[in-house]
Amino acid sequence: MTTLTVSGRVAQVLSSYLSDVFGVMGNGNVYFLDAAEKLGLRFSPVRHEGAAIAAADAYYRASGRLAAGTTTYGPGYTNALTALAEAVQAQIPVVLVTGDAPSSGARPQDVDQAAIAAGLGAATFTVTREAAGSITQQAVEYALTKRTAVVIAIPYDLAALEAADEELPAPLAPQVTDDVDGGLGQVARLLAGAKRPLILAGRGAHLAGAGPELRELADRLGALTAGTALALNLLQGDGYLGVAGGFGTDTAAGLMGEADVVLVAGASLSPFTMRFGHLLGPDSTVIQIDAALQPTHPRVDTFVSADVKSAAGRILRMLDGPASPDANLTDASRAEAWRAEARRRLAEGPAHHPGSDETADGRLDPRSLAKALDAVLPERRTVVQDGGHFVGWAPMYWRIPRPQDLVMVGTAYQAIGLGLASAVGAARSVEDGRTLVLASGDGGFLMGLSDLESLIGAASSAVVVIYNDAAYGAEIHQYGSQGLTQKPMLIPEVDFSGIARALGAESAIIRSLTDLSALTDWIDAGAKGTFVADCRITSSVRAPWLSEWMQAKQEAKAAVAG
Repeated sequence: MTTLTVSGRVAQVLSSYLSDVFGVMGNGNVYFLDAAEKLGLRFSPVRHEGAAIAAADAYYRASGRLAAGTTTYGPGYTNALTALAEAVQAQIPVVLVTGDAPSSGARPQDVDQAAIAAGLGAATFTVTREAAGSITQQAVEYALTKRTAVVIAIPYDLAALEAADEELPAPLAPQVTDDVDGGLGQVARLLAGAKRPLILAGRGAHLAGAGPELRELADRLGALTAGTALALNLLQGDGYLGVAGGFGTDTAAGLMGEADVVLVAGASLSPFTMRFGHLLGPDSTVIQIDAALQPTHPRVDTFVSADVKSAAGRILRMLDGPASPDANLTDASRAEAWRAEARRRLAEGPAHHPGSDETADGRLDPRSLAKALDAVLPERRTVVQDGGHFVGWAPMYWRIPRPQDLVMVGTAYQAIGLGLASAVGAARSVEDGRTLVLASGDGGFLMGLSDLESLIGAASSAVVVIYNDAAYGAEIHQYGSQGLTQKPMLIPEVDFSGIARALGAESAIIRSLTDLSALTDWIDAGAKGTFVADCRITSSVRAPWLSEWMQAKQEAKAAVAG
């Protein structure tokens, strides 16, 4: 067996699971990166340690394949914590390989990294000379099985020492069992007896590959379908209502509220999806099938812990009979009437507001801009979003081809500033000629600005859309509207176009829709490299999702006061 260092053994085991590593080199991980390069792992450098994990996170969301981030110990490690917390809360498997205090004991400058990770909900696996490989394998299997972020810590005094020989088992194959809770019989009966069924799919359904089974089940029942923002278009077809929550239309939400039986497949029913309690009718029966061990929302009436794909397949077989004596009770004409009504109301009801040609301050209406961008951007696109007030414009107005083509790193932890880092990871995962499109606000973009250079180096084709309102827009609407001082909420106008050109991108300031001709010309010329569109938008237009959030906060405050 080839002699390897402890760092080399970690890299060797990781190479069985992944091909891409993102990070910043330092004393604590320099030997790991040297070994990773020799083993053929692709290293994408980023300029801030927080980008290491955000890039690996986005890589997984866009491709379904594991990636690793790496930092040095101490300040390098603590710089990555926001992205690490996001991955934990979003249930994204990701590996952080980092240096750590020597095995002989902490130095004056060391912090308790394992305790910090535990506070975020991430497990730390500290390797030893004797078991560097098996501990690394255990960490990766834990991340994949639990769908979470893990930390692999390499003590500084062991990093370059020779590792012991180990005989490691083969990586575990994914296990999907068909032996699920017998409660599916009751689920089949509820669905078969529904007059107005709705199937709401989330990211869990997408990750399970359950789209075909759920789509067939919807057609069998005549159900309407919808998706969370992270399962957008998974169930597209007859009866599809679009995205559930604040990014959807009021007409679609009204139909969802009239469903008598709702099957929630692989969705946690977050407050945003539920329109802060207003999405589903008070009398609807809510069924949840999820990999979680217990219901994730108090509205759930019937819960089955199961693989969504397997469970949907079993329900289909039950509806065929003879598994349940009253399983094939569905009435085709009744189901068609429900879908026909939905088609009529969707056609007659108002769509998203088209935006205005003029605004009071003369800046662009973000809704008009979003519509115009959708017509200009390449159809083969993977969209990455930072967090911020603008976050709804892409899922509301842009065509998103597949669920994995909308990557939103930061929403679980309510973070901004991870957009550029996420774009680096997503760009590395795009291998079929798609154009990476990043949507960001000016505040979040400035927070992650150092990794614009990383994106320019990583992307073969990328468009960056900056919704530049010279402000922290969400705070302007939430607190400026209440009369609080807006001085801390304002950002001096930044020429992002000039910055982008200095770093090697093509760019233009977009003050009117006609200015998008510069982007069109770049796309027509082949869409090679990175184009930054510095779009000067008004802060006078409030996003519908934020209005819902603000209303929910007022209702909660009134309930406490009353």
